[in-house]
Amino acid sequence: MLDAFFNWLLDQQLLISSAIMFLLLLERKLLSQLSARLVYTLWALLPISLLLANLPEHLKPIQNDFISKLTITPNTAIMPQFTLTWFAIYGFISAALLITAVYFHYRFLAKLQLAPITLDQHSNQSMRLYQSNQVSSPMVVGVINTKLVLPTNYQSHYNSHALALILEHESVHIKRKDNLINAIALCATILLWFNPVAWLGYASLRRIQELSCDEQVLKNKSTEQRILYSKALVHCASFSRTGLMAYSHYGDKNTMLQRLNQIKQIDNSSFIAKTALVIFTMAMLSSFAIAKQPMSVEKTKDYQAVMRVEPIYPIQAAEQGISGSVVLKYDILPSGATSNVSVVSAEPEGVFNREAKRALKQWQYAPSESGFKNALVQLDFALDENYQAKDLIEKIKVSSK
Repeated sequence: MLDAFFNWLLDQQLLISSAIMFLLLLERKLLSQLSARLVYTLWALLPISLLLANLPEHLKPIQNDFISKLTITPNTAIMPQFTLTWFAIYGFISAALLITAVYFHYRFLAKLQLAPITLDQHSNQSMRLYQSNQVSSPMVVGVINTKLVLPTNYQSHYNSHALALILEHESVHIKRKDNLINAIALCATILLWFNPVAWLGYASLRRIQELSCDEQVLKNKSTEQRILYSKALVHCASFSRTGLMAYSHYGDKNTMLQRLNQIKQIDNSSFIAKTALVIFTMAMLSSFAIAKQPMSVEKTKDYQAVMRVEPIYPIQAAEQGISGSVVLKYDILPSGATSNVSVVSAEPEGVFNREAKRALKQWQYAPSESGFKNALVQLDFALDENYQAKDLIEKIKVSSK
């Protein structure tokens, strides 16, 4: 299962990186024309894109009669051996990073020694207030059951008006469940530890999260209140600790400068720019859905393969006595080379996919004028000649009356 997940993850890197780079562009270059809350909401684009791009193929009919079948059997002796594969290394590093993150999270919580407090002038029934000498600035802790923690000396650091704005800032994090979002994003980033774009995306998500929170707090606030809020942010940032925990933080010097600049431009967002962005985003999501729709039937031609590279029977599958089949979809270029190789269905899932794709990418057909789109092949991996593979592609004959 781990190797199947690893192979799937590798196949998604172009989509994931492209979506993150798009969101990074919005934050770095176009934020002055957009709403920070809109850009923060658009981070939902990433999981939605993955969902649309990975709709189960078996839910859609495949209309194509250019289907061939080949049987692959082990052609070498099976020798028990231990191989340190890439997915094993990936699994070890991912597990180590996840365990480390959880360890530091609970170690931090254990050190807090929270003491409940009550602020009558800022009472909020849905917000539980605590104080601790282990925090240097206000923060929300916890992922599910969140708590707002103030430093023990908060009364000497903030006047009542500044404290009210800071509490409003933290309450926005609580209402939006930002800590839970951060925890999910951190886990996803750890699973993508090998992709530097993922780490840039995580940092961008944390920044845009704070900017959108500032924007929501300062909505309809006076100039004096915005100045007071900016001063309170600078004060909090001077004591704030930053890190990879799933908790909101006030940011480093560069992040704070970005937040202060954005506060000045809160009322300058362009309605036209926001509308254009929404339309573009919807069009992009629609393209993923359309790309997954069944292709139209093309006229069948007799294409002959002049070279087929036979897949290697996976050693682990052979040792465990596993047989199965993989259905692949691919295009034949005019030159005769194959392209756009993808797995349509497999049984069992993820066992033979990688080797089947590797071999098919090396097949060569006779050159033609226009090539062929959406050819299908079923590769049956059988340990012996008595194995009866079943068809994984439903064939439907439609006749007119």
